[in-house]
Amino acid sequence: MPGLHHVEIWIADPGAVDADWGWLLPRLGFVRTAQWSDGVSWEAEGVYLTFTTAPALAGAHDRRRSGLNHLAFRGGSPAEVDAILEESAAHGWSALYQDRYPHAGGPDHYAGWIENADGFKVEVVAE
Repeated sequence: MPGLHHVEIWIADPGAVDADWGWLLPRLGFVRTAQWSDGVSWEAEGVYLTFTTAPALAGAHDRRRSGLNHLAFRGGSPAEVDAILEESAAHGWSALYQDRYPHAGGPDHYAGWIENADGFKVEVVAE
């Protein structure tokens, strides 16, 4: 019974979701399962992510305030994590913690962190 069912992320611009997330989620094994005028969903292994237009836009997302800090995804091998991070800039994402890459999370943790223009942070972790 334990396990994550879904995560819903409220966004300001549903038109920007494909540019920001449409390359990354399929690269991580997610499949688009639904799309409507105000959002889109992707699913992998029974867990889905939904991006939906926020009902109350009262300022920009700030992952450093209370709420969601980041999403962490399994990224495959270290070479696959490296490739995803290399691809991210072409899709408008900025690499974080490059001075400590790939061990910003500690010497036994191989991962990369990226952030999109809206301030959403993603961690891609090697197996």
